[in-house]
Amino acid sequence: MSILKLVEDRPTPKSVYNWRIYLLAAIASLTSCMIGYDSAFIGTTITLPSFKSEFHFDSMSSDEQSLVSANIVSCYQAGAFFGALFAYGISTFWGRKIGLLVASLVFTLGAGLMLGANGERGLGLIYAGRVLAGLGVGAGSNFTPIYIAELSPPAIRGRLIGVYELGWQIGGLVGFWINYGVQTTMPASQKQWLIPFAIQLIPSGLLLIGTLFIRESPRWLMIQGRREEGQRNLAWIRQLPLDHIYMIEEINAIDQAIEEQRISVGIGFTKPIKAAFTSKKWSYRLFLGSMLFVWQNGSGINAINYYSPTVFKSLGLQGTNASLLTTGLFGCVKTAVTFIWLLYLIDHVGRRNLLLYGAAGGSICMWIIGAYIKVAEPTKNPSDHLTGGGVAAIFFFYLWTAFYTPSWNGTPWIISRLTKRGVEIKEMFDQNMRSFAQACAAASNWLWNFLISRFTPQMFASMGYGVYFFFASLMVLSIFFVFFLIPETKGIPLESMDMLFETKPTWRAHGIVLQRIKENEIEFRETVKGTAIEEKASAPVHMEYSTEGAQERAPENTV
Repeated sequence: MSILKLVEDRPTPKSVYNWRIYLLAAIASLTSCMIGYDSAFIGTTITLPSFKSEFHFDSMSSDEQSLVSANIVSCYQAGAFFGALFAYGISTFWGRKIGLLVASLVFTLGAGLMLGANGERGLGLIYAGRVLAGLGVGAGSNFTPIYIAELSPPAIRGRLIGVYELGWQIGGLVGFWINYGVQTTMPASQKQWLIPFAIQLIPSGLLLIGTLFIRESPRWLMIQGRREEGQRNLAWIRQLPLDHIYMIEEINAIDQAIEEQRISVGIGFTKPIKAAFTSKKWSYRLFLGSMLFVWQNGSGINAINYYSPTVFKSLGLQGTNASLLTTGLFGCVKTAVTFIWLLYLIDHVGRRNLLLYGAAGGSICMWIIGAYIKVAEPTKNPSDHLTGGGVAAIFFFYLWTAFYTPSWNGTPWIISRLTKRGVEIKEMFDQNMRSFAQACAAASNWLWNFLISRFTPQMFASMGYGVYFFFASLMVLSIFFVFFLIPETKGIPLESMDMLFETKPTWRAHGIVLQRIKENEIEFRETVKGTAIEEKASAPVHMEYSTEGAQERAPENTV
């Protein structure tokens, strides 16, 4: 996973780590910029006085305002849920490149529709546009991780996944600050709230242009029988001739994996679905992956992302500018901690430990914030400045962000992929099964995202401080889920994932599997000792490979 380490599965020519692979990953990751930007900008834009004035919020009751706000935000997630599911069919029949093109077109159309809304026409165009935009990003959240995984050399897959995650955070950071900028530098007008909506067109437009130039996934082409085209694309991406030993090995491995998939799962649209729900192992893995997103949304992150002004108002912060500024700082904290997560924590602390520590620390912060609101009742006792308790509450809010971001923000996506890859032969193979599993994971994420975003305003209106206790309780429950059901995956080769998830008890599985792997390696060495295999393994390699930058060697893909 690390974006700094270069853990190679075999000696790799330096040309494989070329600019093309990074450019393709960056273009595909524009989908994460779109997702991140929307999660940050929409909740703050609809609180701008100019937006409320345009659509006559002052004539609505507080309950009506909460309902309208929830509908504006949540119809996007509803569209994304269906987009993630539809993406499986598009990915299977049309491929990753066409899928990304369709996703960008649909999103751009939706973003354009939103710009046609005004007080006279009402909110209909915003609702329709957000549904279409949701369909686009839901599909994109399926296509992009698969596309990156199928293009990546094993040693830099962590870096390219990091590009996707950073795109998400950068989009969010821009979204949080754009509203502060228009609020503080522009008079209240239609243009003030239209600008944040219009900025959505920048990443979607860049993605639309980029998809015209990117190459289709070689692995998808080969599984479709378009073997020569797939080989040409792979050679272009790797910048190696087809007769190079590295290319011969990779193409042979893909051929072998496709043939094994034909025998075990089958090729096509329905066979992976049937295999997923008739196999107890697969059903259980899909359950684990889906439940991780229940607990991720149960942390309260999307309630805060989409309704951060409401959150800060509940802490006693007065004024639109102050709320937007504090929200912008929230985005800065998230982005900074994401860098720490990618550069250090994910490889050194471990996935399971991050989830456990993040849930425990985040839960404590939520209990403290809820207790402060219950005792101080800042909304009933407004003040022109924050009290000491209010400052402490905001401190614990940022501390909660520091606990959540390196744990439940991105780690569930990594573990969810590993729960599914454990039944594959190798991480880079079994395209059809991966596509369906990714669709299930993405749809699960958007479903729970929708429920949170749809009902958060009503929860704040009716529960008050109880909202924080609610999310704190869910974070406590997630600790038990992770402790008893999610094993540590750090340092476990992908081919040993089956063994890891089948070893009980779960909290000891990591150590048991590592010991078994070590014993198997010792047994293998003893078996081949003095044979031709040992002589071949110890012979010097005279191929023109570059191992520059490699910090360690790992047998196959170590995650």
